[in-house]
Amino acid sequence: MKQPYFLKKGDEIRIVSSARAVSPTELISSITELESWGLKVTLGANIHKIFYQFAGTYNDRSSDIQQAISDPMVKAVLFARGGYGSVQVVDFIDYSHLIHNPKWFIGYSDITVFHSHLSSLNIPSIHATMPINFPNNTQKALLSLKKLLFGGENRISTSKHVNNRPGKANGKLIGGNLSILYSLLGSKSDVNTDGKILFIEDLDEYLYHIDRMMMNLKRNGKFDKLKGLIVGGMTKMNDNVVPFGYSAEEIIINATKDYDFPIVFGFPAGHLDDNRALFMGIDTQINVNNNGCVFVQNNKST
Repeated sequence: MKQPYFLKKGDEIRIVSSARAVSPTELISSITELESWGLKVTLGANIHKIFYQFAGTYNDRSSDIQQAISDPMVKAVLFARGGYGSVQVVDFIDYSHLIHNPKWFIGYSDITVFHSHLSSLNIPSIHATMPINFPNNTQKALLSLKKLLFGGENRISTSKHVNNRPGKANGKLIGGNLSILYSLLGSKSDVNTDGKILFIEDLDEYLYHIDRMMMNLKRNGKFDKLKGLIVGGMTKMNDNVVPFGYSAEEIIINATKDYDFPIVFGFPAGHLDDNRALFMGIDTQINVNNNGCVFVQNNKST
């Protein structure tokens, strides 16, 4: 594995959109913030195009990503927002240059498509907030992204949680949005969980569908050789008129009860204002005990 280099002041970061359309005003806050970190911010040539709900056509969106990969001055690629659309363009992109000259791909939610695909290529990435969310993010969330981009230690401590399963685990961190991971099963972007620590989160899903997705992961063997599980925000869950009967956390417990890997709940990442940045594809350690969880990631660049 060749890890992307960490940034330094004066480096260029390119904002692109692989999914929903984004307006110029929606990027103002993030550009100001990134420039305050000493970064040069540039935008994809097609980022403000609108094709129905998308930020341009397949070709518009994939072209901006390809240009960011190919441009030697661009040191990191920040996705403007999620929604839906990344899976439409992931196969239009030539990753060969990125394999030899990796750059940080940054985002979450629908950007899980790229985290998962890059994982299959053994290229690390950063699961973190995106420009559309900057105005509502906590300072801890924003500073965690800055810390990771510039190579700071990634250590997160969480409080005890009644559903935590104690234990220690070591492995590369993978995952992201549960719905996206579910949608990628069986594709060339499918995630390999063997010997890994899996992170999951989701937003605005029906509880029965959380159960469907967890059961599908289980039936596909995604938990068989898993080292640990981190559960982030399970935000704004929905239920039917006739209740499903279990919360999202209880569904996850039920789906993983036949395994003994440690599980941490209530992790500050996902569709939350306090969306902490995480290295994906990097060696990670979790220690879950009666006091909570300590999460630590190796941050050495190669």
